[in-house]
Amino acid sequence: MTTYPSPSDPAAVAVELEKIRGTMAEGFTRVDGSLGLLVQRFDQTDRQLADHETRLDALERTRWPLPSIAVLVSVVGAAVAVWTATGR
Repeated sequence: MTTYPSPSDPAAVAVELEKIRGTMAEGFTRVDGSLGLLVQRFDQTDRQLADHETRLDALERTRWPLPSIAVLVSVVGAAVAVWTATGR
């Protein structure tokens, strides 16, 4: 059977405080590790977003002539249709 020292004993209080300090230090270490992991994931997400933005900008730059070409073809088609309808 284990006997616990009296709470009024200064040595017992010091031992309990040391246990609490150890528990708190372990908890802070665990939280610090979790925060470090979150910061690392946040940095990776930032890099991925920047990469996606770069790729999207490149796609948008290369696709801009397509609507212009479509308008040009439709104008030429309308001109040919009007020219044909007038009998020339």
